[in-house]
Amino acid sequence: MIIGFVRLELLIYDAQSLKEKRSVLKSLQTRLKQRFNISVAETDHHDVWQRAELTMVTVSNDRAICERELQKALALIDSQPEAERTVTDYEWL
Repeated sequence: MIIGFVRLELLIYDAQSLKEKRSVLKSLQTRLKQRFNISVAETDHHDVWQRAELTMVTVSNDRAICERELQKALALIDSQPEAERTVTDYEWL
């Protein structure tokens, strides 16, 4: 069994409050969970308006499947105009 996870930072330029930030993140997390076989959680920068850290995790018997699923999720994040992905770290267990 292969566990792949990606930790990434997002910049949310238009957020002027924590409420606006949460709205963007909740919408993004919902789309990711509905379209892909992954779990997503906000893991850092909880009290900062324009910055967030998300962690995405997927499990499979094949590393290629995990990698493909995570790449598709990252492509979805990159296509969103509300947030810009900056730092991205992969880990495999």
